[in-house]
Amino acid sequence: MMRIKKGVNAKKKHKKVLKLAKGYYGAKSKLYRSANEAVMRALRSSYVGRKEKKRNFRRLWITRINAGARIHGLSYSKFMFGLKQAGVEIDRKILADLAMNDSNAFKDLVEVSKKNMN
Repeated sequence: MMRIKKGVNAKKKHKKVLKLAKGYYGAKSKLYRSANEAVMRALRSSYVGRKEKKRNFRRLWITRINAGARIHGLSYSKFMFGLKQAGVEIDRKILADLAMNDSNAFKDLVEVSKKNMN
């Protein structure tokens, strides 16, 4: 019977973590233990950040749509309600883009929304 040591796998794991920690300051890029802590934290933060990004963009789009709608005398909620009643299925990303870059098209949508509010 032969004893199997885990040196090769440990070395592989350490190299992987240190490669991810490249560019970190001081010991965080040189020593395995502190590098591992920093990398785990960074990976956790990046996971959370990917979820947060979606929320932040939605908030930005809603703010832009609200600003565009208020210029034409409607609040965001009334504008969206009117569009829903009209059966217009344009997502907030496109609406925000129209509000920013194509005010004539957005004005037409506001008119459609106003017409269909009843």
